[in-house]
Amino acid sequence: MPRGRLRVYLGAAPGVGKTFAMLDEGRRGLERGRDVVVGLVETHGRDRTAALLEGMEVLPRRNVLHRGAALAEMDTEAIIARRPELVLVDELAHTNAPGAKNAKRWQDVEEILDAGIDVVSTVNVHHLESVNDVVRQITGVPQDETVPDEVVRRAEQVELVDMTPEALRRRLAHGNLYPPERIDATLSNYFREGNLTALRELALLWVAGKVDEQLERYRAEHGIAATWGARERVVVALTGGPEGDTLIRRAARIAGRTKGAGLLAVHVTRAGGPAGAGPAHLARQRTLVEDLGGSYHQVVGEDVPRALLDFARGVNATQLVLGASRRGRSARLLSPGVGAETTALSGSIDVHMVPHEETGVGRRHPPRSRAALTRTRRIAGWCMAVLGVPALAAAMVPLDGLTLSSRILLFLLMVVGVALVGGRWPAITAAMGGFALLNWFFTPPLRTLVVARTENLLALLSFVLVAVTVSTVVDLAARRSREAARAGAEAEVLSTLAGHVLRGQAALTSLLARLRETFALTSVTLLERTGDPGLDDRGDPETWRILAVSGGPPCTGPEAADADVIIDDSLVLAVRGRLLEAADRRLLEAFAAEAAVALRQERLQREAEQARPLAEADKMRTALLAAVSHDLRTPLASAKAAVDSLRSTEVDWSAQDRAELLATAAESLAMLDRLVANLLDMSRLQAGVLGLALNPVALEEIVPRSIDALGPLRDRVEGDIPLELPEIVADPALLERVLVNVMANAARYSPPGHKVLVTASRYGERVEIRVIDHGPGIPRELRDQVFLPFQRLGDRGGHTGVGLGLALARGLTEAMGGTLTPDETPGGGVTMIVSMPVSSPRGDVPREEDR
Repeated sequence: MPRGRLRVYLGAAPGVGKTFAMLDEGRRGLERGRDVVVGLVETHGRDRTAALLEGMEVLPRRNVLHRGAALAEMDTEAIIARRPELVLVDELAHTNAPGAKNAKRWQDVEEILDAGIDVVSTVNVHHLESVNDVVRQITGVPQDETVPDEVVRRAEQVELVDMTPEALRRRLAHGNLYPPERIDATLSNYFREGNLTALRELALLWVAGKVDEQLERYRAEHGIAATWGARERVVVALTGGPEGDTLIRRAARIAGRTKGAGLLAVHVTRAGGPAGAGPAHLARQRTLVEDLGGSYHQVVGEDVPRALLDFARGVNATQLVLGASRRGRSARLLSPGVGAETTALSGSIDVHMVPHEETGVGRRHPPRSRAALTRTRRIAGWCMAVLGVPALAAAMVPLDGLTLSSRILLFLLMVVGVALVGGRWPAITAAMGGFALLNWFFTPPLRTLVVARTENLLALLSFVLVAVTVSTVVDLAARRSREAARAGAEAEVLSTLAGHVLRGQAALTSLLARLRETFALTSVTLLERTGDPGLDDRGDPETWRILAVSGGPPCTGPEAADADVIIDDSLVLAVRGRLLEAADRRLLEAFAAEAAVALRQERLQREAEQARPLAEADKMRTALLAAVSHDLRTPLASAKAAVDSLRSTEVDWSAQDRAELLATAAESLAMLDRLVANLLDMSRLQAGVLGLALNPVALEEIVPRSIDALGPLRDRVEGDIPLELPEIVADPALLERVLVNVMANAARYSPPGHKVLVTASRYGERVEIRVIDHGPGIPRELRDQVFLPFQRLGDRGGHTGVGLGLALARGLTEAMGGTLTPDETPGGGVTMIVSMPVSSPRGDVPREEDR
């Protein structure tokens, strides 16, 4: 049975119209004669959405019992039994009620698809697992319901339902999404214009990424190697010279002209090496590229133009930026240069030749040796040996005036030329052929291989010996030059990689990626042995654990690799893709050693992260001792002075004096009691042993009690709590402590004549308590500092206390499952928002999400 097809409507935020679009598609399917049913749709009380359901078959929901309550969920079994052609399922990321067959609704959808039924569903971008943490940073609202990205990526179609932030906020303000009592809270919180703009960009980028994947898959399936300029990608070629900075900035400007264009820098390392390449320049230019938002790549290739174009086509680049040649005019006459060859072979890729300060000034250093014997040179050497030597003999036959010594010198010159071009063996062949031709044509008696005179024989033997010696020396020099050039290229690669690791840029993953890139491998895997070494465990996947991988598919054991390096008894670096030359083993071993170092660094960093709480605890204890020695001394001294005065028999205190002394003692002891309670609670929080008694709590009871507990500050606080708010889940005593600390802090910093306002509203499945003051406010960059223990912002104003109020309030709030966040009060001041979960999250008020 073929699997059903999935279509997903993706939105940036609740209310953009995903459910409306899904129902509209369902109605179009009905009009075309398809069998369409509604598996589950949440209308959230919206009339226009409910109107689309009229005339459609809606399958009943299934009740799931949980703690005595019946919770309605989608009936997956009924849908499969009904077997429609198409089913509409809203809110793909929804978490099912406890006791349901599957924990998540997307798992129900997978079952429906496996049954061969097509599904249309909806999801918001903030429910995608890959961007969940980013959304929390942007909006400050955690999203507990998520769906794996892969589930949505597997969909046959993903359609973005888009709406500008301004239009969405207008829909909200007009009451098209939520009831009127929720509009102010939602507009000032989740639906801020900045939040919506950021969520919209995330949605657009996610969809663009999926489009890129589809395009690459299509190109691969159809064998398309030509560049398709669907998205601008600019590649800048770096030689390692000082002109690279100019090229990078020019390429960045070209990429910046198109929104979303990519910037890539590539350096080609070859045996001869580009002229003027310097590791210091490359390291600086790599940093510059990454600072400009691009990526740096390094490849190995003998033919630089072809290597550049292969890389550019591999990343589907549309433009290639090259520097104008630094060579002089005479050098350009001998060969066209990299720029000219690249332009001639570029095809559909636009090539930009950028002039710079180094253009035409010639090389600053002598060119590297070109004595390495390539295949072309060896063929040329054999041609000279086989054809050139006989041609030279034929040319000298008519010249009767030349002596044998002159002829030997001419042949020796030919052999040296062959050695310089083709190396040892073509030169030796030319020497032996020259010896035979000299003997046959020019040494008496002619036309025989007999040498009549001893000096002629000595001359011929000397010729052979000198020719063989010269060819051997030339060949040895060529080999040494090749080895030196290769060593230089290896050192250049390792220098760049070492700089990358030292900068701490995801060292292990980066190293494996660079190794795969350098040798054009399919995958690179770092393996760790899980048990003791065995006699033949190299091919057993159960013995090895994959620590890190670049590319794919990964090697499950050393036996599955094309080459491997044993780092130590437990670590092995395995590579797959092609067999490496023996000369490449040294570089591979260097990579392996760096990978081991990077792995140790990552593990040490994790251990340091685990040890950080202990360090924080030590820091807390130190600060606690400092606070006790300083801030607790004042109330103790005041209470002791008052009590000692009352006990004194030397002074006859009046009734009014006694009352004032008792009041002073009582006030000091109350302050001491609050300080000690805060210190003890903070210590319990740090130790994780704070006792909680979470129960349904009514705010209309807690807020008045909290205001009364403020003492002399109660007159500066005003409460306005709507009676229709649902109960929240909290510890009543701890919530009162939180509100007292927050309100007291607001009252102390509010200017005279301005009261602190305490109000609350429901937002989704949470209730937000807002403590609003009109004081000096807190700069945005310093808002997190006010929640640090033993800190008072700026330590100004002469306020007493150990600076634990807000720190304790946030700690207690988070311990109860809530959040405490600061916001700006319109007109100046700070609004502290205490957000707590409601007692019955499945009430009749619509949820925040409209997926």
